[in-house]
Amino acid sequence: MGRFEGQTVVVTGGARGMGAAHARGFAAEGARVVVADVLDGEGRDLAAELGDRARFVHLDVADEVGWAALVREAEDAFGPVRVLVNNAGVLTLEPLDTIAPDTWRRVLDVNLTGMFLGIQAVTPSMRAAGGGAIVNVSSTAGIAPAPLLGAYVASKFGVRGLTKVAALELGRDNIRVNSVHPGVVRTPMTTETGDVGFAAIDAFPLDGHAIPRAAEPEEITRLVLFLASGEASFATGAEFVADGGLLLGPALQPEPR
Repeated sequence: MGRFEGQTVVVTGGARGMGAAHARGFAAEGARVVVADVLDGEGRDLAAELGDRARFVHLDVADEVGWAALVREAEDAFGPVRVLVNNAGVLTLEPLDTIAPDTWRRVLDVNLTGMFLGIQAVTPSMRAAGGGAIVNVSSTAGIAPAPLLGAYVASKFGVRGLTKVAALELGRDNIRVNSVHPGVVRTPMTTETGDVGFAAIDAFPLDGHAIPRAAEPEEITRLVLFLASGEASFATGAEFVADGGLLLGPALQPEPR
């Protein structure tokens, strides 16, 4: 039996990228997975790939009503929610003096308010189940700032604080809450060319890192699965970094011989 046999797991932003890797990882461990996303086609395709133990639910994480509907559907189909992976996120590369207020608000709505709404929505279900685990996907940008990422950095720093407050408030309900802080991960969000005309992954040279490459989504999934499982039963309110050494600074380069 897998680590999540019979458990209901919700993964936001689950249609592609890291979210899809997380959904596949939980399904492989026996979970019944709700794939939540605004990308209907990709979300339905993934749910079909995962079979009877998965279903797709359209969700804009900034929509409180949508969250309530998702939890009802998850409970009706699979039972109380035991795990929530708050993975949905958006990224914009713009300097603070030119970013539009509407863009700023949308990044904060998805990356931070969406996580708050998710925690609020699933908490009664987890209490009914006797406990659960919440994993909030933040970023190294939630620990150290970077230029052109003002809205993203603000949202991801906020996720750290939200995670710690939730851990304090929900621990007595046997609900653990932790944050994951990936570095550069090879996903559509980082590799697709956006409005600024270049891919986000190109803005962060990787050659100087201790591990000089981007992560694959599955490498972050393994950490998420651990934190959501009973193997991490005494971990809550903590930050777990998987960044290939990005936050360490440049690695020592060997001198040519």
